[in-house]
Amino acid sequence: MNTPPSPPGTEQTDGSSIQIGALVPLTRPGWVEAGQHLLAGLELAVREVNNAGGIVGRPLKLVVRDTAADPQRAAAAVDELARLGVAALAGEYHSVVARAAATRADALGLPFLCSSAVLDALTEQPTEWVARLAPAQSHGWQIYADFLLSAGYRRIAVAAESSVYWASGTRILRDYLAPRGGTVIELDMRTLAPTAVCDELVASRATALLLLVGYPEPAVSIVKSVRRDQRLAEMMVGAPAGQPEFAEWATLLGDDSTAIPFLRYLPERLSPLGTRVEAALRERLAKAPSFVAFEGYDTIAVLADVLRSHGANRARTAESWPRVAVEGTRGQIQFSRMPGISIWQWAWAPIQVVDRDPAEPDRFRILHSS
Repeated sequence: MNTPPSPPGTEQTDGSSIQIGALVPLTRPGWVEAGQHLLAGLELAVREVNNAGGIVGRPLKLVVRDTAADPQRAAAAVDELARLGVAALAGEYHSVVARAAATRADALGLPFLCSSAVLDALTEQPTEWVARLAPAQSHGWQIYADFLLSAGYRRIAVAAESSVYWASGTRILRDYLAPRGGTVIELDMRTLAPTAVCDELVASRATALLLLVGYPEPAVSIVKSVRRDQRLAEMMVGAPAGQPEFAEWATLLGDDSTAIPFLRYLPERLSPLGTRVEAALRERLAKAPSFVAFEGYDTIAVLADVLRSHGANRARTAESWPRVAVEGTRGQIQFSRMPGISIWQWAWAPIQVVDRDPAEPDRFRILHSS
């Protein structure tokens, strides 16, 4: 491994806490509810580690920084956390932000366990410093494409904004669907108003519309426009990136929030550990925890195991990724090298396609699973 010089604070040897830097979107334009769930999972796991005696007698401490979905802000936070002497980085939800953080962590020689971002190329070049729990976008979105085909959808419109993440998603869908008889029709949301989307859908004869756009806007306005257009009464609306997972979606859209399939990274049945953690997270959040909260918990479970085994030395933490074997809330977590992915990857977290039940919007229906 190409190990850069370690800055002061890399090895914490006194009786002080072992610090983990946590990158979380907690303010707009970040996806705040996702950030709150991610942080709840991180904090719950830290509390449990400390209640059980910490890391060889030393308490674990989160040092939280709000990324606000801003890549430059995230990179600056990585610099600051490295100077503060954190043993590792954890967290982040937004893929483009996680990519900036991973690139900076790699340059500084700071281990980063990415909790929730899915973009395949988190770093341009292969790195030993970064590992990830969330499934890669290419893997999850191919499962979503399988769901579309199995449900009979062949002409798929994507309402897409301009970003690396959305462009990657469009490419994954097109590359997977085209050889199997599917067609992907791109609607450029840089030039279309939500109401104009409806005319484009009618003209293109699409049978499904996928929301590859920001949340809450323009996603909410697009759904409202489509659901109110009688010409599109049979149109399936989907959101592979998971916008309907959170309670705010149902609050903003009411009855229109249902029957919109999205990707969720949970098993059909939780293990005893997962069931216990779900109850604790529900109490902490005062609502049902999303899969993002479980990702946060599992992140700390992995880092705590590594720190117990190898101490708070950054290089030894990074070297340990291929030897991780931790029972998480959603299965046994181990990291490996996957084709086309530059980081250490858990292959794979369980994946479901679910939607909100029209008869009971707070209940999720499993439509497809891996």
